[in-house]
Amino acid sequence: MLEVQHLTKTYQSGNRQLTVLDNVSFAIEAGETFSIVGPSGSGKTTLLGLCAGLDRASSGSVILNGIRLDELNEDERAAVRNQYVGFIFQNFQLLPTLTALENVMVPLELRGERNVSKIAMELLDRVGLAARHHHYPSQLSGGEQQRISLARAFSNRPRILFADEPTGNLDEETSQKVESLIFDLNKEAGTTLVLVTHDLELARRTNRIIQLKGGKLVSESYA
Repeated sequence: MLEVQHLTKTYQSGNRQLTVLDNVSFAIEAGETFSIVGPSGSGKTTLLGLCAGLDRASSGSVILNGIRLDELNEDERAAVRNQYVGFIFQNFQLLPTLTALENVMVPLELRGERNVSKIAMELLDRVGLAARHHHYPSQLSGGEQQRISLARAFSNRPRILFADEPTGNLDEETSQKVESLIFDLNKEAGTTLVLVTHDLELARRTNRIIQLKGGKLVSESYA
């Protein structure tokens, strides 16, 4: 489902070059659950963005569902994301001027789906928030907002879900509820899951864990 080959990302910082990712390679099978762990600044979020086609590597390649992302322009990468990819972010990334229902409907409308309101309501019901469908993000708790973003992430039936610190802004009890929902929905849909987290307990719920340090892949373990 995802193949990363010799991925390197460098940035120019003043007159010196900063290497954020250094020759990282791995492959993920369809339906696998996979965690990326490591200290702050180790390159985890950068790696996730490159895998999802949000950014372009300095060298190396990313092959997502058989498509080489490094050969595509920005519009083509956006089309691939819209067709195959779901996202969950630490800070929810909901549109503040849209209701919970409208936020979940956005990816469906972009795909030109029919019955978008019905599908979105079914997803809100699945995450336990059908009764809050008319509320705006500012009227919802952090846990509720993350559950809305989870419903939105699954609305386009993604082949692969990228989650960047999905419980990073939540208390322990809410985190456990959101974690359970992520794994339950993921299993039901047969989606591949790629998770960036500081939480080793959460990482151990996935099939495989890689650890980054200083931009390098330093270890790999299986659950």
